[in-house]
Amino acid sequence: MGIIEAKPKGTTLSGVAEQAAVYAAGWPADLPHVTLPLPFQYESTGTETYFRDNRDPAPRSRRVFTFHRPETLAEWAREDDTLRARLRRLAEYPLPENRLWPAQVRALRGLETSFAQDKPRALIQMATGAGKTRVAVNAAYRLIKYAGARRILFLVDRTNLGRQAFGEFDQFITPDEGRQFTELYNVQHLRSNVLDSVSKVHITTIQRLYSILRGEPDLEDPTIEDISLFAIGDQLEKQPPKEVVYNPNLPIEYYDFIFIDECHRSIYNLWRQVLEYFDAYLIGLTATPSKHTFGFFNQNLVMEYTRQEAVADGVNVDGEVYRIHTRITEQGSKIEAGYVVPKRDRLTRRQRWEQLEEDLPYDPSQLDRGVVSEGQIRTIIRTFKEKLFAKIFSGRAEVPKTLIFAKDDSHAEDIVRIVREEFGQGDDFAKKITYRVTGIKPEELIAEFRNSYYPRIAVTVDMVATGTDIKPVEVLLFMRAVKSRVLFEQMLGRGTRVVDPTELQSVTPDARVKDHFVIVDAVGVTEQPLFDPQPMERKRSVPLKRLLERVALGAVDDDDLSSLAARLKRLERKLTSDEAAYIQEVSGGLTLGDLARRMVDALDPDRVLERARERSATPEGEEPPPETVEQAAQEMRLEAVRPLAANPNLRNLLLDLHWRHEQVIDDISQDEVLEAGFDPSATERARETVESFRRFLEEHKDEIAALQILYNLPYRRRALTYEQVKELADALSHYRPNWTTEALWKAYARLERDRVKGVNAPRVLADIVALVRHAVQLDDELVPFPERAQQRYRDWLAAQEAAGRTFTEEQRWWLDEIVRLIGTQASVSLEDLDRGTFFQRGGRVAALRLFGDDLPRLLEELNLALVAS
Repeated sequence: MGIIEAKPKGTTLSGVAEQAAVYAAGWPADLPHVTLPLPFQYESTGTETYFRDNRDPAPRSRRVFTFHRPETLAEWAREDDTLRARLRRLAEYPLPENRLWPAQVRALRGLETSFAQDKPRALIQMATGAGKTRVAVNAAYRLIKYAGARRILFLVDRTNLGRQAFGEFDQFITPDEGRQFTELYNVQHLRSNVLDSVSKVHITTIQRLYSILRGEPDLEDPTIEDISLFAIGDQLEKQPPKEVVYNPNLPIEYYDFIFIDECHRSIYNLWRQVLEYFDAYLIGLTATPSKHTFGFFNQNLVMEYTRQEAVADGVNVDGEVYRIHTRITEQGSKIEAGYVVPKRDRLTRRQRWEQLEEDLPYDPSQLDRGVVSEGQIRTIIRTFKEKLFAKIFSGRAEVPKTLIFAKDDSHAEDIVRIVREEFGQGDDFAKKITYRVTGIKPEELIAEFRNSYYPRIAVTVDMVATGTDIKPVEVLLFMRAVKSRVLFEQMLGRGTRVVDPTELQSVTPDARVKDHFVIVDAVGVTEQPLFDPQPMERKRSVPLKRLLERVALGAVDDDDLSSLAARLKRLERKLTSDEAAYIQEVSGGLTLGDLARRMVDALDPDRVLERARERSATPEGEEPPPETVEQAAQEMRLEAVRPLAANPNLRNLLLDLHWRHEQVIDDISQDEVLEAGFDPSATERARETVESFRRFLEEHKDEIAALQILYNLPYRRRALTYEQVKELADALSHYRPNWTTEALWKAYARLERDRVKGVNAPRVLADIVALVRHAVQLDDELVPFPERAQQRYRDWLAAQEAAGRTFTEEQRWWLDEIVRLIGTQASVSLEDLDRGTFFQRGGRVAALRLFGDDLPRLLEELNLALVAS
């Protein structure tokens, strides 16, 4: 059936594959075999193993954790062709393009091209709300049905996202048979460590998967699945990678494909071995990739679809920033001696009262950590309330669905209480959605916030910050700082999702459409530079030898120290017991862990401040002078590296062990093409929108009937028809889905505030005519079309009266209603008189009886007077 080429430890295996292939091809025909050449071959040193299936279209060795089960190899040998051969034929089966957004089609096509090329890892980057999970479900269906995938794993960040993913699979209707996915294939959302081997799709978290691999009966702490890895990411970064051993109940071939949905960067280092245990294709789904993400997926980005592209395509809505600056937020404050102040336990929230014996100054960084300023929270919330209907969402009467980001659970408690007080509302109005909520499951609160009128405002820390789908949210209020670009983009994703107007109005009745969301920035988060999360290893490109040379010269900075600590910890994990003992002997009793810990301590700002206070005798609660802090930092850096700086034998020993044990693999840096051939903030966005709109009108003025008529005014007066106006609206929507009349009106309002009326008026179809007339300079002011029609109607009536033509009360009712209809659809016809309120008054027959044969000419006259003047 196959060949195993065994080699001593340390042997490089790249050339061994060809040697094994010769053995497989030369297997004697008179000896037992399934087919010739033998289909399977392994090359192994015991610590490193490669596998190749010689029946693949382009046989290529791939690294595997260990050997496959004999039963699996026997099953593969009986198959007519291999998985990789079937993946090459996926393109033969048409994609359901009519059921998908164009970006989703591109993502599927890119992914299947990657499979056909047998690339083991692929990354799909799509903006939040662009349908990454929908892409994954479509891909899973095609992989199971057309490529014969036996089992697929869908990894999520936490349990409630697993429920969302299961819902996507359950609601998926197959494009060919018109049946539910879950009717055809079993899908298991794991709630225990028992795997259903019949299921084609398993949905779980990396924590539970690791627990299953370890053979545990269940998770020791099931609540760990409810906590986002984003929430505890900093703690995870400090932990050593999880080690994995072979589990015969979960062999390496158990999954053919693993989809990794929007997981924290720790999944690619802390949990890396768990993912690499399986002989499976790995597919990442993310809106916010970091350098770690690109590195892990071998820079194989099969789809890139940014938030800006999604906004342009109408898949997402854009955001506007409204800033609230307060003195305490920016400068801190001081409580003078003599005041009696409450002191509260952060965990139990139990209070005691104490009189201050001396002044208590605090800076902004201490807010809601060491000091809670209710005045600061109240000022922000009160200002938000005052500006909400006056500036932020003017014209609205109901508080939009608002998500407030707090620093921690205690901070969230304070915010909820103050929101209720400032808005004068009850408990239902504002609620906290965190992992520490009691009495109701967090997922029930999320569903309530998404689907019900109450609560209007939800306060969260991290639970709703990433992944959770709450489309009706229109306001994100930041009351916590965010330093990570990845996390910030994830948080923005809670507001950027589009929502059907009916769904929006079911929870916010006075909202017509969600065409944007608002970031209310109360802490300056939009004004600070955001960075990708930095690993401890900050200078991967600097050789260990160079770092040790800098140590010897006493010229180390924080990045050097952090990188050196990371290298020493990695090296320590590779040492034999004899090597570790020898290092202790040469270093005078210190382990590599001891050396690394001294370096990490020297980088701890709190320890540096403590040393600076000691050196300068600074009183507790006050900041030592900056120069003293820098001096203390330099002092601690030098102390941390002294055992290395003063011991060349130790440095040489480390270099020797490093070269013996380690190779650096740079999976962070991204290459880019420098040259390859031919040389070729809100106001700016509004200007680009208006200019693009004008260009569209100019380029299509001879193609679209409504534009032909409007461009020829006032020289040739012709009335518009409803069909022509609808054709224009559809053409605009097709060209730029986000060019709604609301969005275009707001863009003009931002640029020409004094010449634009009715920004918050309900938009109607005929408003597109007003926009075109303004764009081509027929109208100096941009006025809602119904309002403009009423003004022209009054002028027309005055002209009729001056000409001696009068109308009865009954005729005026018909004229008034006809003008109202023209105001909404820019046209009226005889057929319109047989609908709606006209039909209730007798329809076209009654109108003809009232106006006589003059009715058609009268309608034409009104169409011209109200639209073409």
